[in-house]
Amino acid sequence: MSIEIDETLKRLSSRRGVKAVVILNADGQAIRSTLDEEMTKQYGQLISALVQQAKTTVSSLDEQNDLTFLRVRTKKHEIMIAPDHEYLLIVVQNPQEAMQ
Repeated sequence: MSIEIDETLKRLSSRRGVKAVVILNADGQAIRSTLDEEMTKQYGQLISALVQQAKTTVSSLDEQNDLTFLRVRTKKHEIMIAPDHEYLLIVVQNPQEAMQ
């Protein structure tokens, strides 16, 4: 499993515009990250909380539905979040660089 995670991290990090990749376990603890420890912890805590709220919202609207992907775009970055049962994948990119 560790080799798959490392390969995914390397592949995503090499994409144009990607500024950071963070992989969290189901408890919100970082497994791998391209960010420093403090930023990894901050992204992990905040994004985990956001995903939990989004999952609750989606489930409240339709009990048969589930959150599969979340994209948040700000003036500076785009944060793409892929929640799974065991992992949470977070990719932070500069959308202007990614489109060039």
